[in-house]
Amino acid sequence: MSKHTIKCPTCGRMTELSDGLFKSMPDTYTCPMCSTVIDVAKAAAMSAESKKGVISVIKYEGDNNTFIWKHPLEDFNIGSQLIVHESQEAVFFRNGQMLDRFSAGNHTLITENIPLLRKALSLVLNTDTPFHCEVYFINKTVQMGVKWGTPDKVRFIDPLTGVPLEIGACGEMNLAVSDPEKLLLKVVGTMSGISWNADSSGFTKSLQLAFRPLISNAVKTNLPAVIRQNDIDLLEIDERLDLVSASLRDKILPGFEEYGLTIPQFYVTSILLPEDDPNFKRIRELHTVTLQQRMLQAQASVKIAEAQNETLYRTEQEKSKAAIEAARREAELQRQLTETEIAKREAERRIIEAQAEATSQRVQGLTEAEIMRAKGYDQKDVLQAEVQKAYAEGLGNMTINGGAGGVMGDMLGMGIGLAAAKNIAPQFGNMFGGTETAPFSGSVPAVQPAADQWQCSCGNAATGMFCNNCGSPKPAPPATWDCPCGNRGVIGNFCNICGAKRPEAPSAWDCSCGNKGIVGNFCNNCGAKKP
Repeated sequence: MSKHTIKCPTCGRMTELSDGLFKSMPDTYTCPMCSTVIDVAKAAAMSAESKKGVISVIKYEGDNNTFIWKHPLEDFNIGSQLIVHESQEAVFFRNGQMLDRFSAGNHTLITENIPLLRKALSLVLNTDTPFHCEVYFINKTVQMGVKWGTPDKVRFIDPLTGVPLEIGACGEMNLAVSDPEKLLLKVVGTMSGISWNADSSGFTKSLQLAFRPLISNAVKTNLPAVIRQNDIDLLEIDERLDLVSASLRDKILPGFEEYGLTIPQFYVTSILLPEDDPNFKRIRELHTVTLQQRMLQAQASVKIAEAQNETLYRTEQEKSKAAIEAARREAELQRQLTETEIAKREAERRIIEAQAEATSQRVQGLTEAEIMRAKGYDQKDVLQAEVQKAYAEGLGNMTINGGAGGVMGDMLGMGIGLAAAKNIAPQFGNMFGGTETAPFSGSVPAVQPAADQWQCSCGNAATGMFCNNCGSPKPAPPATWDCPCGNRGVIGNFCNICGAKRPEAPSAWDCSCGNKGIVGNFCNNCGAKKP
């Protein structure tokens, strides 16, 4: 008759049942020694697995919310296969003693792989004989979004108003195992595992229950201090949740590290405000008034800034205009100076050309005189010869005409002679200049008009300010100007020496201060700019 053995996981008591009795038993069985409720089918299956004497495969592929999980098979043979995933770590126990830790991979449980087990097992034991051992799987992943909260309100004094208030806080955190040995020895112990929630995987204890007092105490103690030390306005606390979260994590973390856990991130996601508290309502009203005052002050500051900017803009604009006008006047002055300099250079060029022409003519005259002297005569001899020739031609004409026409022919011949004499009269003047005898001009001198006589447009030679024939007024004398080349009293629009153009007369204007006939761009009385 086959028998079934049920082993109590708590005290280890072995209960053997016959096949008939085992089949008639209920699903659970209470150990008579420690009162542990045992799953009959599970306990019988574990016992039968241990008696098979075959190699066991030990692994864990459960949910990811569990931090530590104990494999249910406790008695297995040497040579069993232990499979550890990348996100796991396995801890091997023998008779309640921690012997070794296994990282990711496939491990064969033999004495060579478990150095401490070599001392624990007797050398006479067969390697196929099962022995009592336990394997715990450690989940090394970071548990994301683990929720936390304070079970009741936190009492504190508002630092800004001194009013007593009660607030609550809640949030989430990320949790991970940092030291498996500490967590096993201080928290898990002989349990089948542990997770954050109490109802996960049938564990009798959870980390949430274990660390709730620590979290609540740390939040109650430090949340008011953080608000007070940083002068946080309770109505604006959502803007400072990052500061509050970091401060609370620094206070809570040491308590978790003591038990082999770490908190990579800690978040305060919500601060529960006492909306129904009359004190809080008064604080909200005061905050509204303060906010309105800040808005008014901000608006006033904006208007002042706008006015200052406008004044500054206008000042800079006027400075820019003044700078532009100064630059324009400077450019105009430079242009005038440039034009004057150009005219001066042109006049100098014309003077130089005139001087060069005069020098050329003088040299040419000197050359002709040198040639004449080399040939044995000079200009005086040439003039005398021309006079004699003209005189002879006149006499000849007189003789010819006398035979033909009498007095009329003589007069015609004399006119021809006088005309010839007139052509050479200037040369006679030059040749005989300095002598007492006046040169022959070849014409009768004209009678010079009186000094105050002027020629009217009607043909009358008038004197005085009006014509005595037609009554027309005496025309104004032509305006004269001085050229930069040195020629003075020039009449007309161009210089008859250098050809420079007559400068334009500046237009005169009257200033509002009463000064009239101003020449230039600024009044010489008040300094006003020409409109």
